[in-house]
Amino acid sequence: MQMLLSPRSPPAATLLGATASAAWAPPLPTRRSVSPSAASASASAEFPGSVPDGARMLPRRRRRRSVAGIDQDELVDPDALADPDSSFYEINGVRLHHKVCSHEIGESSSGGQSSDATVTDAGRSQIGIPIVLLHGFGASVFSWSRVMRPLARIACSKVLAFDRPAFGLTFRASWPHDDTKPLNPYSMAFSVMATLAFIDYIGAEKAVLVGHSAGCLVAVEAYFEAPERVAALVLVAPAIFAPRKGVKESGSGEQEGRTQEGSTDENSSQNIFTRIWGGFLELCKHVAGLVLKMITAVRDVVRSLYLKALVALLRSSLGTMLIRWIMDKFGILGVRNAWYDPSKVTDDVIQGYTKPLRSKGWERALVEHTISMIVDSSSMSRTPVSKRLSEISCPVLVVTGDTDRIVPAWNAERLARVIPGAKFELIKSCGHLPQEERPEEFLSVVERFLRTVFGAPEQVLQAAV
Repeated sequence: MQMLLSPRSPPAATLLGATASAAWAPPLPTRRSVSPSAASASASAEFPGSVPDGARMLPRRRRRRSVAGIDQDELVDPDALADPDSSFYEINGVRLHHKVCSHEIGESSSGGQSSDATVTDAGRSQIGIPIVLLHGFGASVFSWSRVMRPLARIACSKVLAFDRPAFGLTFRASWPHDDTKPLNPYSMAFSVMATLAFIDYIGAEKAVLVGHSAGCLVAVEAYFEAPERVAALVLVAPAIFAPRKGVKESGSGEQEGRTQEGSTDENSSQNIFTRIWGGFLELCKHVAGLVLKMITAVRDVVRSLYLKALVALLRSSLGTMLIRWIMDKFGILGVRNAWYDPSKVTDDVIQGYTKPLRSKGWERALVEHTISMIVDSSSMSRTPVSKRLSEISCPVLVVTGDTDRIVPAWNAERLARVIPGAKFELIKSCGHLPQEERPEEFLSVVERFLRTVFGAPEQVLQAAV
């Protein structure tokens, strides 16, 4: 019996025990290596419906952010998005994107030299008036792309357009919110300073300022800052509230009031009861004045607290998310709504308006610009522009579309009536962007205005068309 057993064979009792235990005990795990994929497949086979361990360890893919179709995970510096004719000019530490078109006398529309170039230097100095273009909210230099070169031919001079901070390809400056940089780059004061600086940049003593929508406010503020630097104003679809003209009191009414006041004083001197009653009324007026001052003080405190809370909210991550959501949901829709016929808004127009959304820090800059507008509008130390319009003495043209859904045409017409001597032009079948939607009509209106104001020779104006 012993000779039949192999030296390596287990005893019979061991075999029997192993056979008996196999009926109830699970198999012992083997020590051979198993690949993760095989182990996962085995686990799935043993436990149907379970998630393999390997799948649990895979990192979750991060959802890519997009605003108005622009990938927000691949933002770049503004100069990486610049066009071949783009330039950058630093003002107070901010690099402002701008473009310049120039036209010399005798230059043809194709850019070459025409055969008729007989205008003298004296004639050139009379008609060579530069133009500075100021875009509206959410726009950029792109909004002037269809009219810049024709305007240069009409004016026979340089035409410059620049992107205000928070818009276009101007670099998004950091703002420390303290006194280390007293001039906020996103404020109206900075835009006005930049406008005047660009007039110096093109080597001119004065220029025609052409503003569109919110850019009209910048143009008017620049005029009030330095009226001697502004030759004329062209306000396109102006986003400026136009107040109604007040009715002056007649001299007879004032005289009647004085007579009644005198008779009241005379009667009160004759009646002791009236004198006592008058003193009581004066006391009531004094108390009412004190109460009114207390209410005004409380109102100012509440307003200040409200503004601080609103600013804190806008500068929080929630404010940034809100800006992104608004631009994503209403950015392209706003562009289409600005046109009389939204179906004519091409892909090139959409790309032109959404291109700045690829620039680093665009949403934070837009937040700071919004805060600056809120703070400026709530400031009690500055007289609103709407109350100073009657002080403008330079030539003014107000032009708008007849179906403007953003700034009604009636407001633009009222604005023209408030400004002394202002001309008003209405472009038919046009929305909020005449320079883009109806460039031919827009150029014709501006040319007629410049001819009237500066008396440009007829032959030069014909060559500019």
